[in-house]
Amino acid sequence: MRKTLAALAARLMAEDGIDDYALAKRKAARQLGAPDTESLPTDAEIASELRIYQSLYQAEEHHNRLRALRQTAVEVMRLLTPFRIYLTGAVLDGTAGRHAGIELEAFPNSSKDIELFLLNQNIEFDQADSPKDKAGSHEGLEYVLNFEWQNTPFRLSIYPPEAERVQRHHPHNGDIIARARLSAVEALLPMPPMSSETIDRTPNPTTHLQEDS
Repeated sequence: MRKTLAALAARLMAEDGIDDYALAKRKAARQLGAPDTESLPTDAEIASELRIYQSLYQAEEHHNRLRALRQTAVEVMRLLTPFRIYLTGAVLDGTAGRHAGIELEAFPNSSKDIELFLLNQNIEFDQADSPKDKAGSHEGLEYVLNFEWQNTPFRLSIYPPEAERVQRHHPHNGDIIARARLSAVEALLPMPPMSSETIDRTPNPTTHLQEDS
């Protein structure tokens, strides 16, 4: 049951664009008629299944989508460099599914400076109602701004400057939440477009990303 749930949750994330592991688990359990099961897989188990699914069934699409998302992330990170910006989430770890957005973290001296900067760049944004609507550790989080750049949704979490050196842990599995500075994300960009002739159908092992400190 645990492995079956992990595989189904991974498919839901890959096909339906779900980016919340807890939601994917619940939906998979309901679809299998086991909403009260105690055999729920860990996030790491689902991530492993997700990489396998994307490699087998979405290799070209996923590769090119991830490449485009990382390029877009770099453009915005360059724009927001003065605010000590980091990339995190599925675009960083390589599991971004269909309809995935880009998650950034900023540690500015003044959060209002970011808002003013975005307004001066004619980038419309809105403030999320609550930081608790997203799985993950939010200790020190001031608030979240949502905006779009080149039709790609961004979620910008704003923290105080002193939180930059704090390693945050995922509440479900205790893993360190990975993040990367601009230079580390730029290093991920040598990803030429993939065509069906170049696809290697062998699933890739899980890549462990370290925090760029």
